[in-house]
Amino acid sequence: MGNRFASGKRAIAMCDRCGQQYKLKNLKTEVIKQRKYDLLVCPECWDPDQPQLMLGTFPVDDPQALRNPRRDTTYVTAGTGPDGYTTGGSRDIQWGWNPVGGASFFDTDLTPNYLVAQGFVGTVTIVTT
Repeated sequence: MGNRFASGKRAIAMCDRCGQQYKLKNLKTEVIKQRKYDLLVCPECWDPDQPQLMLGTFPVDDPQALRNPRRDTTYVTAGTGPDGYTTGGSRDIQWGWNPVGGASFFDTDLTPNYLVAQGFVGTVTIVTT
């Protein structure tokens, strides 16, 4: 059985957007949100389907919780640091600002601070002639 339509080798059609004449085989079908519309547009007027219009089409799974979590044992097993003080493992955070090297007077029992400020100033030689 043959094809029901003519081949259309020399068929002329108009762009549904700009109205210019083109060969029918050069016109493209307009697609919006993965849906074909009954619009034939020329290559200059044709826009590819915008990916941002497909938001929500595909499921997005972004889990935050862990299955079978375990507690942090490094806090207990950390031991003693190189300076002789006991370290708190991965949760041991030393902070310091004015004065560096000591905690504030009101929270010395709550937050020990073992930071020690160290610095060095080089020498400057001035030669006058």
